[in-house]
Amino acid sequence: MSEPAVRPNETTVPIMPCASVDETLAFYGALGFETTYEQRRPYVYLALRLSGFELHFGPAPKDLDPSREHSGGCMVQVDAVAPYHAAFVAAMRAAHGKVLSSGLPRITRYRPGASRFTLIDPSGNSILFVQRDEPMELEYGGSKSLTGLAKALDNARILREFKDDDLQAFRALKSALRRHGPAAPAVERGIALCHLIDLATVLGEPVAPWTDDLRALDLTPADRERVESELGHLPGLREWLPLEKRP
Repeated sequence: MSEPAVRPNETTVPIMPCASVDETLAFYGALGFETTYEQRRPYVYLALRLSGFELHFGPAPKDLDPSREHSGGCMVQVDAVAPYHAAFVAAMRAAHGKVLSSGLPRITRYRPGASRFTLIDPSGNSILFVQRDEPMELEYGGSKSLTGLAKALDNARILREFKDDDLQAFRALKSALRRHGPAAPAVERGIALCHLIDLATVLGEPVAPWTDDLRALDLTPADRERVESELGHLPGLREWLPLEKRP
C-alpha cells in the first residue's frame, strides 16, 4: 500500500503565549470567540474559534513582559476588514462601555478605506486583520514625493496603521508641527492638530494645547471640507474644529 501523498489542503493554526488564562478567555470571549478547548494543568493550552479561523494559546515564558507587546502574533486574511473592526468595536462597547483604544488589551483605530487593523490581547499578542486583496502599491515606508508637514503626516499614518506605534506618531507630529507648521498651509496644520488631539486622547495626554491651536486656525470652507473628508472617522472631530464663519 502506497504512502498518502502530500496534498495542498493544510491548515495552519498559530500558537501564542498566554500570560493569564482568565484574562485571555474574558477578552476573546467578549469579542465573540468560542472556547473549543481549555486546559490549565499540567500546562496551559487554549483553543478559540471565531467564524472560520482559530487561535491557540500555550504557556508563556517566565520572563514574558506583555507590556512590551513582543509576545507573539498572527495574520488573519479576510475579504473585508471593516466588518470585523465594527463587530469588535461594538462588542467592546457592550462589554466595557467603551472602545479599548489604549493600553492592554486594545484595538487599533480604523480609517475608512484602510486595509488592516490590529487587536492586541492581554498577553501582548498582536492579531493583524488584513484585507486579502490589499493593494500592492502601498508605501509602507511613507511617500518619497512629499515634503515638510505633509511628509510628517504621511509618516504618522504609517506609524499608526502599519506599525501600531501611536506614541512615536505623536512625538513625530509634535516635532514636525514645530518645525514645518509656520510654513505649511492652514489645512495641513488643521489635519496635523486633529491627529494630535486624537493621539493625545488615546495616550492619555493633555489635549488643550492642540484644541486651542486648532480653534485659532482660519480655515476656509474648502479647508473644512478636506479635513472632514479625511478625518471624519475620528470621534469628536466636529467639536474640535473652529466654528464656521457665517457670511
